[in-house]
Amino acid sequence: MTLIRKLAIEGQDVLGTVQGFLRSLLNHEEIAAVLAPRRLFRKSVVMPALITDPDGLRDVDPLAPAFFLNAATLAARLTRRPSGRKMAIVLRPCEIRAFIELVKFRQGTMDDILLIGLDCLGAYPNTVYRRLAADPESATLKFFFAALSGAAEAFEGAALAPACRVCEHPFPDGADIALNFIGLSPLDYLLVQGQTPKAEAYLKHPEFQPAEIPASRDEAVSALISARVQARDAMIRQTHEATDTPEKLSDYLSGCVNCYNCRNACPICYCRECVFCTDAFDREPFQYLQRAERSGAVKLPMDTVMYHLTRLTHMSTSCVGCGQCSNACPNDIPVMELFRATAHFTQKAFGYEAGRSVSEPPPLSVFQEQEFTDIVGLKRRSGGAPSGGNAS
Repeated sequence: MTLIRKLAIEGQDVLGTVQGFLRSLLNHEEIAAVLAPRRLFRKSVVMPALITDPDGLRDVDPLAPAFFLNAATLAARLTRRPSGRKMAIVLRPCEIRAFIELVKFRQGTMDDILLIGLDCLGAYPNTVYRRLAADPESATLKFFFAALSGAAEAFEGAALAPACRVCEHPFPDGADIALNFIGLSPLDYLLVQGQTPKAEAYLKHPEFQPAEIPASRDEAVSALISARVQARDAMIRQTHEATDTPEKLSDYLSGCVNCYNCRNACPICYCRECVFCTDAFDREPFQYLQRAERSGAVKLPMDTVMYHLTRLTHMSTSCVGCGQCSNACPNDIPVMELFRATAHFTQKAFGYEAGRSVSEPPPLSVFQEQEFTDIVGLKRRSGGAPSGGNAS
């Protein structure tokens, strides 16, 4: 059963209220550390930090419209083996979903953590955020209230990252404790939802008052999701039109230099050894010349399309659309759009949604007898044997 509480905000100091909540967790006898986004000293960069000293929470900024890496990989690294201590881990909704996928693939565990999530208003591309955040705390609050009023796209004349504009999951449904503010008006409190049994012990303090979810929040959530789904579907159509032939796909990816930044930034690419870092695609000089002689010219580096197709094959069923692939691309290739569009259809085919539930097995990890019968043409007769094939 979900516990619904509210946490008062004094003087519209939303960030201070969030920091105070995390401080209360760190003061709890069970919590040894907090992993949360933290502003670096004198730099307009927000990066995850593992904090054990309550004073270190003063620079924590989970509301900043900055997303320099997907911290699901760090959460997996911190939990893949028992530490003997419990941690509170603050993640964005897309990071939570990526972490859930990694847990399914046994890259991490939720056993010794308290997962904290907040409503997400989106983030800017890295270079854009660094330009806007000359005064990081002020930039966070200006963005926060602009975004709540629906003016995030007009803030300082900058647009949110493409992945954020089409994200239909900006709410931390997979967290143990969710901090909500979208749809609360006036914003004089945070809605605190304990979504798992783990949360109960941390929401007993008198500062958490019983609450109900207001109708204004339900309306705001529905409106936001509807707008994001429309934007997502338009993006998918545009991407399909730009890549629906081999020639178009090759042109779409023509700027790829095989730097593998997108793979390194992707939380779902967790293989210890990538086939593209082995000698599987190495060639002798004469082989390059032979290829060029056959076609008259050959683009170098080769295998860029093969690289992206291989990644799509490996991880489109688990892609959460966080957009870090595009964020990391030095040549501004719209990698996210391609992967998000492909993942949409791949996951739809399997009736699967990446990061929805830790108990839901990933596609192709289990055998389902009736899977894809409409494609392979096998339909069960009343007697039990499949038709359209050899029943012996």
